[in-house]
Amino acid sequence: DIAKKLLEQFSEDRIFTFTAEMGSGKTTFIKELCRSLGSKDNFSSPTYSIVNEYNYPKGKIYHFDLYRLKNSEELHNIGFLDYLDGKSYCFIEWPQMAETFLKGEPFIDVKIDVLDGKRMLSANRHH
Repeated sequence: DIAKKLLEQFSEDRIFTFTAEMGSGKTTFIKELCRSLGSKDNFSSPTYSIVNEYNYPKGKIYHFDLYRLKNSEELHNIGFLDYLDGKSYCFIEWPQMAETFLKGEPFIDVKIDVLDGKRMLSANRHH
């Protein structure tokens, strides 16, 4: 339900970053966002591939995990700006390495905090 509500609240946005500690549920939440968009693909963490591509009825979803990147040049080399320029959804875990690329791009920053075993989610639009 939360995934659907987030997509409805930010229905004009296509770029979402996810900031949270390791093991807090970023990938699981992104899987729910993909399902809410109608994707029936098999979902997995793109930790080693950096980006996974999924299909949904209206196009493509790109799921990034930037945890293993050493520098922003690696992002440039995979054509990260091309992904951002499209009309596809981009879900970005560990977005710190992408900050330079996100300047001037509207995006939704989703934060997941775990407090007393409960996950607290907040989302804010950045321009």
